Amino acid sequence: MADRIPMKIGEHELAAPVVLAPMAGVTNAAFRSICRQHAPGLVYVNEMVMSAAIVHRNDKTMRMMSFTHDENPRSLQIYGSDPAQLGQAVHMVCEEGLVDHVDLNFGCPAAKVTRKGGGAAVPARPALLRAIVRSAVQAAMPFGIPVTAKFRMGLDDSFRTDRDTALICADEGVAWVAMHARTVEQHYSGDARWGAITQLKEVVVDAGHHIPVLGNGDIWEAQDAIDMMNQTGCDGVVIGRGCLGRPWLFSDLVEAFAGREVPAARTLGEVADVMLTHARALVDHYSSDVVMKKGKRLDGENFAMRDFRKHASWYLTGYPVGPEARRRFSLVSTISELEELLASLDRSAQLVEGGARIRRGHTNGPIKVALPEGFLTVDDADTDMTIPDDAQEMAVSGG
Repeated sequence: MADRIPMKIGEHELAAPVVLAPMAGVTNAAFRSICRQHAPGLVYVNEMVMSAAIVHRNDKTMRMMSFTHDENPRSLQIYGSDPAQLGQAVHMVCEEGLVDHVDLNFGCPAAKVTRKGGGAAVPARPALLRAIVRSAVQAAMPFGIPVTAKFRMGLDDSFRTDRDTALICADEGVAWVAMHARTVEQHYSGDARWGAITQLKEVVVDAGHHIPVLGNGDIWEAQDAIDMMNQTGCDGVVIGRGCLGRPWLFSDLVEAFAGREVPAARTLGEVADVMLTHARALVDHYSSDVVMKKGKRLDGENFAMRDFRKHASWYLTGYPVGPEARRRFSLVSTISELEELLASLDRSAQLVEGGARIRRGHTNGPIKVALPEGFLTVDDADTDMTIPDDAQEMAVSGG
């Protein structure tokens, strides 16, 4: 891997060429803190936020843009389809010293996003794409904040956009590009097509650009990352669904890239300890929030534990805990209840064979690509589309 471009973001040198994919409803400050406990020195990107919501200082969005005091670099993904507004949002977060790195979302396949011309739909309009990237890079430049971009292969196999997207991003000054090797139509089904990453790296190099190309898709174990880089020639990897319920994957990756032996699969007892730490971090994260759900008022702990339920399912994936225990974890509502449930587990239980490769998170697809009427009949830098601000309904955008 000596010929790969070294991975840096601004002045921050990465401990390994590894980035956490921004995932809506997942990669909040609590989750990122757990990941950093296992492997400091990597880039852990916050969940995506909408440019319009930043500009209008939406309360929910401002809370989502939270970083702990020891987080460095502070990475935030922004999405939007209006170049001027997105540039204004980037300027705000940079001027106010909220971030050290901005990532642009051109890969979200959620129908509610692409139907409004955002996310993975943007690259289908190259002039719009260029205007958005240019606006973001120019807004961040006076503050020395690097901008990166993440995207998919295209809308479907007949409408590939990855090559043009990478070249436009490189032309406009992004620090790196990252591709999830699936199309929008593919969504999260089938296998990621690593061959497309190989082709993308070659296109960027042949065009004379000297920026890293990162690959994303189907990295479930540390060896997968090594294999992706060896097979595709990419400069780094982006980790999405592979770390759900397995934040220690990042420490495994650091060990693997350093040429050291990767630790054995964690026992259920070790998993339980991380679960409790994660749940407590979520409670701290939501401590000041009061949320209304179906007419019921939830305090920070109640809301945090509802949020933790999906994580509990992911943590237990691949371990022999039984259906009744899984059901009880899916209903957990307090820390004390979680502690009781964790105490009932067999701490010596081992991960079943192949358990690390059981897919967590979204697996659905293929889907019908949703676009605004007439979206593909024009190619200009103007759009009046508004992307909804509802992270709970967004797709997890990591591979």
